[in-house]
Amino acid sequence: MASAASRPRTVGSGSERRPLPLPVRLLAMLCAFTFMVAFAVVLARLTLQPSPASEALTHTNLRPGDSLKAYLDQPELRDAFRQIGGNILLGVPFGILVPVVAPRTRGILRVLLMTAIVMLLVEFAQGALVTGRAFDIDDVILNTSGALIGYLLLGRRLSRAVHARRPRRGRAERKPSAEKA
Repeated sequence: MASAASRPRTVGSGSERRPLPLPVRLLAMLCAFTFMVAFAVVLARLTLQPSPASEALTHTNLRPGDSLKAYLDQPELRDAFRQIGGNILLGVPFGILVPVVAPRTRGILRVLLMTAIVMLLVEFAQGALVTGRAFDIDDVILNTSGALIGYLLLGRRLSRAVHARRPRRGRAERKPSAEKA
């Protein structure tokens, strides 16, 4: 039997959750915002600094799958894992934090769209401004896939907990009319 603490908080017979107290919601949003800013700094440092080690590998890729194939054709599987896994991991915080920080972006399609737009901008900046870096559509796809993973694993639940809607008054009390004459 589940304890009261482990059961979802619901009101009446509906499945709507009670919102968290305002101070808890504000604290959660402040923490998420702080993590988002810290993540933005890490993202900028990882992606917008010159990479002399990868200058030989630098090439613009506009065809989905080309870079993935090149990664997987490398002699060291560890390097492919680092490239693919690293790009996926870069997207995970978006899937977790965006729906908490910006409640209007709640929903899988909005989170993925927001992530894809931000990552496209990062890739454009890399290709145009950073030595040893280039635009790669596969990076955008992998980053967006990471956001999907983050959203499904944690972002959706956190967003629902922080931004639960208040139940409407009288909703449970309303009864459908028998017949309209």
